[in-house]
Amino acid sequence: MAAIGVHFGYTCACVAVFKDGRADVVANDAGDRVTPAVVAFRDTEQIVGIAAKHGRIRNATNTVVKVKQILGRSFDDPEAQAHQTDSKCPVVNKGDMPQYEIDTGKGTKHVSPEEIAKLVFHKMKGETYRDRSVQRSSSPAWWTTDLLFSLQKRFAAEEAGFNVLRLIHEPSAALLAYGIGQDSPFGKSHALVYKLGGTSLSVTALEVNSGMYRVLSTLTDHSTGGESFTQALAQHLASEFKKSFKQDVTGNPRAMLKLMNSADVAKHTLSTLGSANCFVDSLYDGMDFECNVSRARFELICSSLFNKSIQPIRALLEEVSLSTSDISKVVLCGGSARIPRLQQMIQDLFPDVELHSSIPPDEVIPVGAAMQAGILVGREDLALGEDSVTVDCCAKDILVKEVDDSGLDVFTVLFPSGTPLPARRQHTLHGPGSLASICLELYQAQQCLAQVGTTHALTMDGSLHVTCTEQHSGRSEAVTIAAAS
Repeated sequence: MAAIGVHFGYTCACVAVFKDGRADVVANDAGDRVTPAVVAFRDTEQIVGIAAKHGRIRNATNTVVKVKQILGRSFDDPEAQAHQTDSKCPVVNKGDMPQYEIDTGKGTKHVSPEEIAKLVFHKMKGETYRDRSVQRSSSPAWWTTDLLFSLQKRFAAEEAGFNVLRLIHEPSAALLAYGIGQDSPFGKSHALVYKLGGTSLSVTALEVNSGMYRVLSTLTDHSTGGESFTQALAQHLASEFKKSFKQDVTGNPRAMLKLMNSADVAKHTLSTLGSANCFVDSLYDGMDFECNVSRARFELICSSLFNKSIQPIRALLEEVSLSTSDISKVVLCGGSARIPRLQQMIQDLFPDVELHSSIPPDEVIPVGAAMQAGILVGREDLALGEDSVTVDCCAKDILVKEVDDSGLDVFTVLFPSGTPLPARRQHTLHGPGSLASICLELYQAQQCLAQVGTTHALTMDGSLHVTCTEQHSGRSEAVTIAAAS
């Protein structure tokens, strides 16, 4: 049985099939390896993918984009309200849930976001059958990926015919695609996954330990994405058109959609070539427009966006108390992570770390998902829901209470909630040499566990072992706090 990994993003979807020990992305009917997550309604048919995206210029009010933004959300949700404002296709309230209002020519009909997602998934499933190793008679195992995966999306996938085997987070799938941490069963390291998608930027720090991944923290910026760069370039093209023809098209939605399409193609071209030619037929009032954009000009236009795209990396490292030298692997994801200037800026932050970008960034996540799916499907005796790895974790924060120089209480987290067990931490206390004894207060989520007077270890049964050692004399005392029954 073939194993399939699917990534469903805000702007695009991609599917990979695992066979013969490797995962390969399946091209769609247009020959592209990534399919726009765009659905258009025209008369009695539904169009999904690149044709729907290109037809949006003439059919904007019946074309749905970025459906993932409102999937599973109520109509009053802030994300749904923001989507309603941006969407050219009307979004209405039906039973406190958002639905798209489609003009059929004979009236209007309402389509739910789940139905839109189902159409995209059905398109992706059709692409998998282009690979002869996938049997139509079987239910291919599907390992889907998302940081915020909703039940509605899972139901839409299952209704489209996918057998949803298990879910995996995007950063974990990205590391799996490169086999990070899988070749060495021992030792701990840190990795950073940088994902610049169509509408958002996310940076994730992970701890890689004995083949397991633990997410330390994630920062997401929904105000920055690949479309931000496309819009900046489209505005530049509009200004060039104004210089040549003395006409301002920024207030013309149809003309700006044409410029956005041309800017999007140019942006992708500039990731591999030094210049790109932008040509738009009948942009405004029958006038054709042509403009050549160099990579240097593009980088100058988007300089502020490049700086904004790097800032979350520094903020994330500060949040998890890591430095750039603590990161041993950096993986790039998302189509806009292809941009050479962005890659160079990330490389400058991590000069001694190789950027993992040999797999096309917009294909990394489905490739990793398919690889993990292949591991499960390869086990003949594996039933759905079985063979899950259960890891005991610390349910609440374990903290130590100290007093600073001003006499105020300071709480330091030794074991954050979610820490895999067993775990060990070392903490040093400082005080004047005249101290004859010390009282150490340990807390569980701000509730006092014990006052003992430092090496701390949490065991698999949940008990806390505390060993205190005076560094000069080497004298030590130990105490065990049993887990509550």
